[in-house]
Amino acid sequence: MKRTHTCGELSKKEDKKAVCLQGWVHTRRDHGGVIFVDLRDRYGLTQVVFNPGCKGFEQAEHIRREDCIQVRGKVRLRPEGMANPNLKTGDIEVNVDELIVLNKSEIPPLEVDDRVVASDEVRLKYRYLDLRRPVMQHHLVMRHKAAQAAREFLSSQNFLEIETPFLIKSTPEGARDYIVPSRVNPGKFYALPQSPQLYKQILMCSGMDRYFQLARCLRDEDLRADRQPEHTQIDIEMSFVEPNDVHEVVEGLMKAIWKKCLNYDLKIPFPKILHKEAMERYGTDKPDIRYELFLHDVSAVVKDSDFSVFKEIIAKGGIVKCLACPSDLPRKEIDRYIEFCQQLGAKGMAWMRFKDKKLESNIAKFFSPAVQEKLVAAVKPKDGSIIMFIADKEKLVNQVLDKLRQEVAKQLNLYNPKEFTFCWITDFPLFEWNEEEEKWDPAHHPFCMPKGEDLKYLETDPGKVYCTQYDLVMNGWELGSGSVRIHDSEIQERVMKVIGLTKKELEAKFGFLLEAFKYGAPPHGGIGIGFDRTVTLLLGLSDIREVIAFPKNKAAECPMDDSPSDVPEKSLKELHIKVDLAKK
Repeated sequence: MKRTHTCGELSKKEDKKAVCLQGWVHTRRDHGGVIFVDLRDRYGLTQVVFNPGCKGFEQAEHIRREDCIQVRGKVRLRPEGMANPNLKTGDIEVNVDELIVLNKSEIPPLEVDDRVVASDEVRLKYRYLDLRRPVMQHHLVMRHKAAQAAREFLSSQNFLEIETPFLIKSTPEGARDYIVPSRVNPGKFYALPQSPQLYKQILMCSGMDRYFQLARCLRDEDLRADRQPEHTQIDIEMSFVEPNDVHEVVEGLMKAIWKKCLNYDLKIPFPKILHKEAMERYGTDKPDIRYELFLHDVSAVVKDSDFSVFKEIIAKGGIVKCLACPSDLPRKEIDRYIEFCQQLGAKGMAWMRFKDKKLESNIAKFFSPAVQEKLVAAVKPKDGSIIMFIADKEKLVNQVLDKLRQEVAKQLNLYNPKEFTFCWITDFPLFEWNEEEEKWDPAHHPFCMPKGEDLKYLETDPGKVYCTQYDLVMNGWELGSGSVRIHDSEIQERVMKVIGLTKKELEAKFGFLLEAFKYGAPPHGGIGIGFDRTVTLLLGLSDIREVIAFPKNKAAECPMDDSPSDVPEKSLKELHIKVDLAKK
């Protein structure tokens, strides 16, 4: 029992050839005593024909969708006018001599058909059926190609693929750890790695020079379309580098992946944008730069107006920013944008129309000719533009205008959805202030090397300290984040002290890394690139679950295997764990 061909490769060349095919019944049609079956495997479809009198014809009368079968027969050209140009095997069919039913199928709870998509919960519960759909198999083939391209390119650049541990010490890295109890060490726990961060730095201390792996990362955090409790990243670390060295490798890697997967030539090098500039011009550190629709801080201009709303917000330390929608809009559409901004947390959206070199709206009267002139000079709107203003605290203003900018660009078709535009965001703040706990937190992670000129502010004014962090952004999505790392124990201790770790806590959590730094640790840096997200964007999708074979739902559950699940009492006792949950 051995298939001679897949269901996606037969053509006119095999005319009259004896073949054996195996696969699943995709469709079955009975045309006046002649039975036609579309046989499917992951390579495609082949039409097979059962004529009365062939061995297995009686069985063919009873086969149904998703039965797994084997057929033997001869290839023949389809009758004139019956070829299917939309099918790779559309010029031929197989005239069946023998049928063997390998396995019967119950009625499937979902259609194995790209045109009929079941609910998310049903798709996840019966994932093995969902993955039979050609579109899902295409997604996993693309994932495979991307992984192969990454391995081929990085290997060609003298990188070594090295695996790091799954059972590690729990260390603060920005998200909650998944905790694993140790049976042989009662009362102690491992953590599952949020990333291989510490271990790849240890590898640099070990002289490995250039490391990579397609690393599994696990984080106990709230889920969304581009986040899962377990994900894969292309993890890279290099010794004796500056940021530009890492950028050059990553640009070559992205170019190789896009070429292999889509035959698309990316333009390199990617442009670089300072974090501060990105926040000012786009309102986000992951801007979509396919279109030039910039934000403008006009606080210094409008503070001299008579519009009390703007003046009061500025007096309280807020700001006023705007963007110029490059199209005249009817009032109904403007009201829709006002409601859109309010749903994002803004109190409202003020607006003015720039027409015939004048500003028009119900608030224009509060702006003197001199202020209007300055406003037009600052924003540079096109004739017919609608200037949209948001006034509030800086963080909220940026968040709302970022989303408003994206919505305007989408509605006005300001970009080509098939274009891939990358950029680097560089020079991030090292710390961010945690208002709830009134302390400094790492803006990314505490291993980013501070800028040399900012080291003097570490203890006195941490908010002024910028670092070597760089993010890889494509079409408004963050694909990766990295930095040149701290390789000096003294600087690392100073950074940890800022985020509130005592020397004792520092030794307990990161002692093995600091110890490694004492033995000639080289300067090093790297990046982690979200592999699931990369494949998702290659396919033009937005949900990473579409490119993961067995993802979790939004409650971090797998409906297929019912994980997470209860553990037998005996196992808990062996692990010295007592479960004490309040009864529902």
